[in-house]
Amino acid sequence: VQLQASGGGLVQAGDSLRLTCVGSGRTFSNYAMGWFRQSPGKAREFVAIINKSGGRTYYADFAKGRFTISRDNARNTVSLEMNNLTPADTATYYCATDDSEQLVTTRAPYWGQGTQVTVSS
Repeated sequence: VQLQASGGGLVQAGDSLRLTCVGSGRTFSNYAMGWFRQSPGKAREFVAIINKSGGRTYYADFAKGRFTISRDNARNTVSLEMNNLTPADTATYYCATDDSEQLVTTRAPYWGQGTQVTVSS
């Protein structure tokens, strides 16, 4: 199973970014997918999860109202639309998939390589 994340970059506060993760090696439509992030010196934290059908989503409190997770099962992709970014959102963002239809945790077995998001003030 391989996950390839892209879309990170350097933006200014208030800007938007769209992260995309493309998967291969399994039938991704059978499993939940998610986004996590990690800043230097901090533990990896949950950002958003989408269940296998895309019908249910979960967001961290800091992501609610600003971030939107979506998936395209025909293309094995999961995306994270991030709006109104702040310097606190600066982190490496990772996509992941678990062996669950509904949830992805930090103990998920499959992770992408990460994409850096840097937000300047």
